[in-house]
Amino acid sequence: MSVEVREEAGGKLLAIKLSGKLEKQDYERFTPIVERAVKQHGPVRMLVELVDFHGWTLGALWEDLKFDWKHFGDIERLALVGDSKWEEGMAAFCKPFTKAKIKYFELTKEGEAHRWIKDGLA
Repeated sequence: MSVEVREEAGGKLLAIKLSGKLEKQDYERFTPIVERAVKQHGPVRMLVELVDFHGWTLGALWEDLKFDWKHFGDIERLALVGDSKWEEGMAAFCKPFTKAKIKYFELTKEGEAHRWIKDGLA
């Protein structure tokens, strides 16, 4: 699994690129970054790009559920960018765990995702 996290807009926007299969230790790497950003800015926006993504291991799924419950109100907007095969499942999976506005974009629409996630940011 590969996880890359970039901070944009002074840390108010986190751009996360995921590829391969998410494992528990991947959450241990990016969760502190998200928590620091939330502590510093309040609710943040996340742009999550799924490239050659193969889902979660069982341990990672558990970490994802814990992360989602803990940060229910901490994510203002969530843009998911990836293959269409993930669209329905990811949007349905994320919705109960966050108050964020969630929008899904095909990989070819990454620029559109960036514009949407940044809309209204100072």
